[in-house]
Amino acid sequence: MPGPVPARPVHPADTVEAAAATPDLAQPYAELGLKDDEYARIRDLLGRRPTAAELAMYSVMWSEHCSYKSSKNHLRQFGEKTTDAMREHLLVGIGENAGVVDIGDGWAVTFKVESHNHPSYVEPYQGAATGVGGIVRDIISMGARPVAVMDQLRFGAVDHPDTARVVHGVVSGVGGYGNSLGLPNIGGELVFDPCYQGNPLVNALCLGVLRHEDIHLANASGAGNQVVLFGARTGGDGIGGASILASETFDDTKPSKRPSVQVGDPFMEKVLIECCLELFAAGVVEGIQDLGAAGISCATSELASNGDGGMHVDLEKVLLRDPTLTAGEILMSESQERMMAVVRPDQLDAFLAITRKWDVETAVIGEVTGTGRLTIDHHGQRIVDVDPRSVAHEGPVYDRPYARPAWQDALVADTVSGPEGAARYARPSSPDELRATVLRLLGSPNLASPAWVTDQYDRFVQGNTALAMPDDAGVVRVDETTGLGVALATDANGRYAKLDPYTGAQLALAEAYRNVATSGARPLAVTDCLNFGSPEHPDTMWQLVEAIRGLADACAELEVPVTGGNVSLYNGTGEPGRIDSAIHPTPVVGVLGVIDDVAEAVRSGWTAPGQAVYLLGTTRDELDGSAWADVVHGQLGGVPPRVDLPAERRLAQVLAHAARDGLVDAAHDLSQGGLAQALVESSLRYGVGVQVDLAGLCARDGVDPFVALFSESTARVLVAVPRTEEVRFTDLCGSRGVPALRLGETAETCSAGAGTPVGAGDGDHEHVPAVEVQGLFTVPLAEARAVWEAPLRAAFA
Repeated sequence: MPGPVPARPVHPADTVEAAAATPDLAQPYAELGLKDDEYARIRDLLGRRPTAAELAMYSVMWSEHCSYKSSKNHLRQFGEKTTDAMREHLLVGIGENAGVVDIGDGWAVTFKVESHNHPSYVEPYQGAATGVGGIVRDIISMGARPVAVMDQLRFGAVDHPDTARVVHGVVSGVGGYGNSLGLPNIGGELVFDPCYQGNPLVNALCLGVLRHEDIHLANASGAGNQVVLFGARTGGDGIGGASILASETFDDTKPSKRPSVQVGDPFMEKVLIECCLELFAAGVVEGIQDLGAAGISCATSELASNGDGGMHVDLEKVLLRDPTLTAGEILMSESQERMMAVVRPDQLDAFLAITRKWDVETAVIGEVTGTGRLTIDHHGQRIVDVDPRSVAHEGPVYDRPYARPAWQDALVADTVSGPEGAARYARPSSPDELRATVLRLLGSPNLASPAWVTDQYDRFVQGNTALAMPDDAGVVRVDETTGLGVALATDANGRYAKLDPYTGAQLALAEAYRNVATSGARPLAVTDCLNFGSPEHPDTMWQLVEAIRGLADACAELEVPVTGGNVSLYNGTGEPGRIDSAIHPTPVVGVLGVIDDVAEAVRSGWTAPGQAVYLLGTTRDELDGSAWADVVHGQLGGVPPRVDLPAERRLAQVLAHAARDGLVDAAHDLSQGGLAQALVESSLRYGVGVQVDLAGLCARDGVDPFVALFSESTARVLVAVPRTEEVRFTDLCGSRGVPALRLGETAETCSAGAGTPVGAGDGDHEHVPAVEVQGLFTVPLAEARAVWEAPLRAAFA
């Protein structure tokens, strides 16, 4: 075992003994992100001033990112509103490194989404790469093998001079790290909006697979058990990242708020994955904790707090890359690819043999004690002596003031929906205008093809990916023998949440739930990443409170429990008190579903001509917050589409049964861009056109062709049904109370020429694959594809 690199010795004033003897020594607590009252509370807890190392430890562990001090009181709703029925498949819930869900046949999956927003703006490549690495280690620590990742990305305006810097770095970081690990990237989101210009959102999700008996929880129990640090050496990268980068609003005038971003090594992490899985399989660990935010401070305090005793650590035994690090810096460092294990003394040799086999550097740095205290020495001098719970679990909890913003009424009043909206904002009505609008939305950054990004990710490595981008959900096989698998989708719409955060959070859940259902899977569980501005502003805090309440209520109604997630606050630029500097409230919701056989998974595009195309659900004049309002009018106002959770549930049941019984060949949800976007995307997927007639839809739902095409009403899905199964399918929909309307058929060719409204001229038209809306217009697929694929490649290629 390699010897440690010696660090700088402890200053005599930095010991526990000196701290007790010099109570009036000034300390730089504010620079570490602590408030005056928080520093005073630390002194009360200790009965003295903290040492420099203790101050560093409390500063990172009491940061917003680690302690959830502004959101903890409200997050309790997820547990309080979880019913016994929701717990049926829940093996591990909120509070652990990641939630674990039973999917049947002795199999379980663990999944979680987390943010790495601020680091990804400062250093886009490493910020995004280490975001992937960190969430993967959370999955490893549960005893699971990581099998897939997803990313949820939000950037500033496409044409802003700085956007390309961030986009190139982030996309390269996500792809470079995930591809090197050999993990398929099976889905995610890509959004451009000026509100994210100075504060992009980089959320990363990882999915892991394990058997029920292989679940492991991290805690330090059993006096005399050894505390072992293994993986990469500890360096100066990422010091203070959790407490500063993720817990303060950006302010370019304060360079102290820009510490170094972590540096990732995916090849080290790949080795660490295999090493950890072998350690678990050999039964030589009591538990493993990853070192992510707050580094050794977090791992030691959480392990000790979750255990039944205490812990002692000799910090000089930590293997270092940089010998100039102080004790506080060693504790705060967020160097990547590190894990901490608790090992029985009689298993230590076997543990070390496995780490040597994988060429993973390892150091025994301490042991579990029965004192109930976390003590840390550095070169024989005591620098930390704390109650670990006071660090990890009993930090400050704030009931921050919140109130519905004064500007919310004016925002809601500015509607584009209904007769009032139609009078204020011009709507296309002629065939030519409708056709031009379809193409304009299709070529807008948020509806255009994301292939420039997703083509940089490996989607099929490991050979278990059944569906991936651009399908509505990613589907991964878990059991090669039976075909048992899971589906995953993530969604959020910051525009909806800005209009109404309660409804916006529910709409994010509903869309992800619906996307999982289109694949034929049964939605089972939820993870979330709540991205908001400064909680110190009552307007933003209201948005957060409402979103949590909305999500908790919706999960209870759909009976899908929240298994864990992340809260990311202070997403904005400038001073925390300015609401106009904050991002749109962006609650990202991930839904996991189970599918009995991935061979039955349903694609999101037409695969053959001659199939009946049905629209499931009801269309209303709901255009506030829509892609049309944004792209055509640059407008945000009104109220978002209504949420109908019972309808979403019935729809999901129909889709699952239809997939199982082979009644549908394709399914695509209706969301941004409405029916028009869904028709084009379903046709472009495999190059099969479609002919539809809107007359029946307009008559049934009382809407005009414009609303039929561009409304973003929820609980709607397009499906392609083999003609031989139409009767069975419509009977199924009728029995479940799901409205089903036949719009037309998939078609190899359509009858209208490029740019010609249907019915014009003498009928002498070309026969080309196209989206044809009978009586209105035709868009050849070649033209649609050119428009759809151009924007991101033009901006970034």
